[in-house]
Amino acid sequence: MTERRIEQRGLYFEELDEQAVYVHSPGRTVTEADNVLFTTLTMNTQSLHLDAEWAKSTEFGERLINSMFTLSTLVGASVAQLTQGTIVANLGFGDVRFPHPMRAGDTMYSETRVLSKRLSKSRPGQGVVEFEHTARNQHGEVVAVARRSALMLCLPEPHTEEA
Repeated sequence: MTERRIEQRGLYFEELDEQAVYVHSPGRTVTEADNVLFTTLTMNTQSLHLDAEWAKSTEFGERLINSMFTLSTLVGASVAQLTQGTIVANLGFGDVRFPHPMRAGDTMYSETRVLSKRLSKSRPGQGVVEFEHTARNQHGEVVAVARRSALMLCLPEPHTEEA
């Protein structure tokens, strides 16, 4: 008996459903260490992310999670379900918003909608997909929304075996 092997992958262009909401799991609880590490790795010296005493004087009263970490985590949460091994390239981001701040200890839950898709005119076997990613915290407040265009692979041609 030949063992059946199943490899985790994202969805091919044809499998992406414009009528579905893709709910990504698990959620991600964000820590202070995540924020400091990401902020310093990316050379972002914004005091709002690094200086607890200074941040106390702001309207937020504390440090906030770097919004670029929020965006990266939001997109990253979708990879296993949607684009693992099926994306060719990110083409761009647009309409990125952060309507509510993330704080250390918040848990991010994310979902994605397919807004549109079309076959590529210049790249056979590939298609352009526009995703809308949305992240909410544990209270259901939207913390990030981003539109992203990606070049996706189409389903591979079926292989025929010769006898």
